[in-house]
Amino acid sequence: MRGFSTIVFDLDGTLLDTIEDLHLALDHALESEGLPTRTFEETRAFVGNGIRRLCERGVPEGSSPAVVDAVFAEFNRWYAAHCNDHTHAYTGMVELVGALRGEGRRVAVVSNKSDYAVQDLMDIYFPGAFDAVLGVREGIARKPARDMVDAALAEMDAEARADARAGHAVYVGDSEVDVQTAANAEMPCISVSWGFRSVEQLVEAGATHIVATTAELAQAIREGR
Repeated sequence: MRGFSTIVFDLDGTLLDTIEDLHLALDHALESEGLPTRTFEETRAFVGNGIRRLCERGVPEGSSPAVVDAVFAEFNRWYAAHCNDHTHAYTGMVELVGALRGEGRRVAVVSNKSDYAVQDLMDIYFPGAFDAVLGVREGIARKPARDMVDAALAEMDAEARADARAGHAVYVGDSEVDVQTAANAEMPCISVSWGFRSVEQLVEAGATHIVATTAELAQAIREGR
């Protein structure tokens, strides 16, 4: 097979545009504790390291751990019911994933989003489309550690692990966390510019291959570059 035969995708900002629902959930959780809300752009800058870290960044500086715990708990309660109010797949991504799988390529998702939301959203937008789907789980270090990528490869099959060792696997994401994750997993990285970070931010983070459309992404995967 020409190109990369195993592809590991990030979720938020790569496959799905989830930012409005994340922003609304954060503001709701902050308001529930009588705290000032955050702007849309602040929320965009805060995402990437998981919901707990989003809440830690969202509360006022100097907030106690108890306050963070309360905001985190309410965020999860609210987001479980509202994670798909405004979320949608980026143009062409459902079709691209289906085409890659149809070509015999293995595809996985690893996300720093809580696993309940990852599983719910994948069932809605990509039912049965991926060989492995991982959100944050107890005992597996979240990105940018390589552990989630390794767990996804193990959940697929021995060939996926062999692909990674042979340089036939690639990581696709939209943020500096994804660039770091790919480096830690010793995999090449394709960064997408339609997500939650600008091209300038991606370049500053060390991204070396940035694509602007799903067509460009498909070509990069199929050409193995």
